[in-house]
Amino acid sequence: MRYIRYASIAVFGLALVLIALANRQVVELKVLPAELSGLAALNPSYQIPLFVVIFGGILAGLIVGFIWEWIREAGERAAAARQAREMANLRAEIARLKGEKHEGKDEVLALLDEAS
Repeated sequence: MRYIRYASIAVFGLALVLIALANRQVVELKVLPAELSGLAALNPSYQIPLFVVIFGGILAGLIVGFIWEWIREAGERAAAARQAREMANLRAEIARLKGEKHEGKDEVLALLDEAS
């Protein structure tokens, strides 16, 4: 199973390298449209290879997706933490009740009673 994972990572890496080699031409990336750049008196533009734009878009989409999913699961994480606290409280109460049940008894008889 480990070799399948390594092989798939190698194929994915090779695909990324091939995409980068096929898209090496330099493109101009403008941060703002021409209408807004005149209004803001800014016109930032960068000359970068096309594969950087492609990989940057993929990375930005992954980051937005991870953040979106983390926010969506916040309620589920809170419920799981609440259930864990409740379970710990119930286990403590069970231990306390077992201690009260066997209070004043012989230790050997209490252990036998717990085992059954």
